[in-house]
Amino acid sequence: MHLGNFSIADSPSDSRAAAGFDVVDDRRVVLHDAHGAIAELEFGAGRLAVRTLVAGHDRLAVSFHAEPGEAVWGGGEQFSYLALNGRRFPMWTSEPGVGREPNAPQAALTGHATGDYWTTNFPQPTFLTSRWLACHCAASAYSVLDFTDPLSHRVEVWSDTVTFELYADQSPAGLVGQLSARFGRQPPLPDWAIGGAVVGLKDGASSFARLERFIAAGAAIAGIWCEDWAGIRETSFGRRLFWDWRRSEQRYPDLPGKIAELKARGIRFLAYANPYLAIDGLLYEEGLDGDHYVKDARGSVLLTDFGEFTCATLDFTREATCAWFAERVLGKEMLDIGVAGWMADFGEYLPPEARLADGSDPLAAHNRYPALWAQVNARAVASRGQTGEAVFFMRSGFTGAQAHCPLLWAGDQSVDFSRHDGIGTVITAALSAGLVGNAYSHSDCGGYTSLHGKVRSAQLMRRWCEMAAFAPFMRSHEGNRPDENLQYDSSAELLDCFARWSRVHARLAPYVRHLCTEAAALGLPVQRPLFLHYPDEPALWTVQDAFLYGADMLVAPVIEENVTERDVLLPGGTPWRHLWTGADYPPGRHTVTAPLDAPPVFYRPDSTFAALFAALPEALTR
Repeated sequence: MHLGNFSIADSPSDSRAAAGFDVVDDRRVVLHDAHGAIAELEFGAGRLAVRTLVAGHDRLAVSFHAEPGEAVWGGGEQFSYLALNGRRFPMWTSEPGVGREPNAPQAALTGHATGDYWTTNFPQPTFLTSRWLACHCAASAYSVLDFTDPLSHRVEVWSDTVTFELYADQSPAGLVGQLSARFGRQPPLPDWAIGGAVVGLKDGASSFARLERFIAAGAAIAGIWCEDWAGIRETSFGRRLFWDWRRSEQRYPDLPGKIAELKARGIRFLAYANPYLAIDGLLYEEGLDGDHYVKDARGSVLLTDFGEFTCATLDFTREATCAWFAERVLGKEMLDIGVAGWMADFGEYLPPEARLADGSDPLAAHNRYPALWAQVNARAVASRGQTGEAVFFMRSGFTGAQAHCPLLWAGDQSVDFSRHDGIGTVITAALSAGLVGNAYSHSDCGGYTSLHGKVRSAQLMRRWCEMAAFAPFMRSHEGNRPDENLQYDSSAELLDCFARWSRVHARLAPYVRHLCTEAAALGLPVQRPLFLHYPDEPALWTVQDAFLYGADMLVAPVIEENVTERDVLLPGGTPWRHLWTGADYPPGRHTVTAPLDAPPVFYRPDSTFAALFAALPEALTR
């Protein structure tokens, strides 16, 4: 591991493939090759357990039948491809990296931080197919979903035993509902979270004066997010935070009083935390006294370089550590002073040399760690009776995180329109994550990663606002280099842009509340792939640059630079109404004008929310 990026290799010494099978009974089958038995399959209701029968063989590869033309989705939260056909997807939580685009200039410049098409914060070995079948690999060990063979869906697992869970349904919506029930459904988002935008500012106490400029501009404000509440640390990467999760009196004097004052005005305060503590902070010493850290092979605290500063990792396989961090940090330092939400960042950095309190194999615990991190956050919220009211949002995850994490955010997009790093990856992330049980997703409005002179353009900022308004949670971010980049209060034009689209977002709150109710009852995500409601249209199976916002809206954000029109595929058998002009478009493919402030958005004229939708253009003018 280097800065959350991993080099992974394997050197198998032998492999054996099944040539036949013997039926043991109505639940068990033994596979064999020319030399004897190699594996046992055990069948149950919706499950298949596989274990090796050959000593020394500790890798399994299981192939499932596929049909020509069958589409495949899943793999957790994916950023480059919604349809997984033709590619291999390793399941290992990590930094996605910068420079995922093959031969992109960033790839040569970012070194060990370079990603690939499959790298993701939130992998999950679950896939769905267009026969409306799903398969979940119930293993946390390193695995690979391999869809390079059109006649076989292959799952490789670094384990000698694995269980697969199998699902079937008559429709993709029903299948997604089954998976959501399996992995755990999130509580509905609270009214405050969907009733306006959250402004991300990290300027110390000056952030509050800047917030007033957004309010004066007519923005609908739900909250202010100050990730620098615990202090900052300047590095060559940019402005980082001081990883000691206590409020900085120097940077935010009388923060509890200010939080109470804002709440009285209907504005929440949001903060930041992650599961690491800097060794030059006071909480590190407390954690040391309580024996709360992951160890190395010598039994000493395992220290990790996070880029010019060093941290210890909290060992969440230890109950006392979970209780300590949930109460001491998330409870007393944050919730008890009125913090209404926070970015629960990171979770991907558990290194392979870790030694854990429960004795588990670090290669199996690595993927589980983000789910444990989610559980600690949820525990803290529940301890204060704030479940469904306080909202934390995460970028990392794995199987089971859904049951505890109420909201995802799409991580650290580059501040550009690049195919594999930029604005468009947000849509793919939300759609893929939604298929495996994550109902709510959003992104850093404006992007985050600014490197090697690449900075935000006004056009990018405006296009991101257009897209963010049609997510269940709208939140801006100043990025890793705030002083070098445009901010939404850098100019009257950008401030007005953010204010107008925040009002669109707020006007949609009754519809989003309806979608939250659907998510809780049916497990359907708020942002949905087009095929979810139109399964009999194969042309929709690979669409990843547009989404259904619930069943009644279709949003096709502009995610290419200097573009003022784009193609849109409208599904179904009845017309869709263009949000900005009121014109009705028949189903099919259309080239639609898309100037700034008018991205292609359509709605169902027969929707019970049609009047709400028709009034949205007014929000852009007042």
